[in-house]
Amino acid sequence: AVYNGGYSNASKRGICLRISNGGAGQTGLIQAWADAFIQHRVACGEDPFEIAWYLGDTTDSLALLASGAVDFAITYNAAAEQQCIDAGAAKERIYAFRDHFILAGPISNPAHLKGDDDILTMFNKIVTSGNLDVASPPNSEIRPPTRFLSRFDKSATNIKESFLFATIGQIPWAFDCCKWYHQYPRFPREALETASLLSEYTLTDYGTWISATNAVKSRLSIFKMGSDAADDLLLNPAHLLHGTRASLVHADLCDAFAEWVANSTGGQKVVETFSKDGHVLYTKAP
Repeated sequence: AVYNGGYSNASKRGICLRISNGGAGQTGLIQAWADAFIQHRVACGEDPFEIAWYLGDTTDSLALLASGAVDFAITYNAAAEQQCIDAGAAKERIYAFRDHFILAGPISNPAHLKGDDDILTMFNKIVTSGNLDVASPPNSEIRPPTRFLSRFDKSATNIKESFLFATIGQIPWAFDCCKWYHQYPRFPREALETASLLSEYTLTDYGTWISATNAVKSRLSIFKMGSDAADDLLLNPAHLLHGTRASLVHADLCDAFAEWVANSTGGQKVVETFSKDGHVLYTKAP
């Protein structure tokens, strides 16, 4: 997608910045950032220009950054981001905003998750109930079997769910016979919709949840949601990585964008006010 800040003549300069991201692009935050930054630069006396968004999860986005296909990647995995910096593919890492993972699942709640369960207890219950339902399938007219939909795509969400399973000593993706573990390598919006249609538990992010259709949300419940606490297992921090192969022609503009994202009156203000249906999707960087 290409954004122009509302200026029809922006195509004269064309694309000057390229950003890769997954979920925040699908919710519209990347467009909100792009339009606001273009308008900011025009107010400073610059001619309008365009910003391109490339759809890609964390793994895809870091690969695009390393190849020079994009100038910036907005990603959600600290270890992978540090590896990108250590490899020389990124020259700076800026805390962009805080998203939050949520565990959603069917309203019937076949795993009997409770509100006061912590996230690891919930994952344990899903594993236990899933195994029991495989051994002795429930009557589908009474309730659906316990199943978990995994993005299974090396995205930050997939990495997080894998970490949570591994923390409780489970690796369901390693067994072909693990019938309750549904591998579905799609982007966040599509994965959540499928989980709702199939009555499956899944890990997603709050931005994707709020942006989902009412039909999707009507079939699911939120059983656990992350907070802003740094030690919360469901906190989903997003960082902006500035590539070392960023456009030399637009180097000054790239530097200005990185600075603007971190500024309380720039990118952070957009984060604080970006909402869907009256709900603010993200919180600003600490």
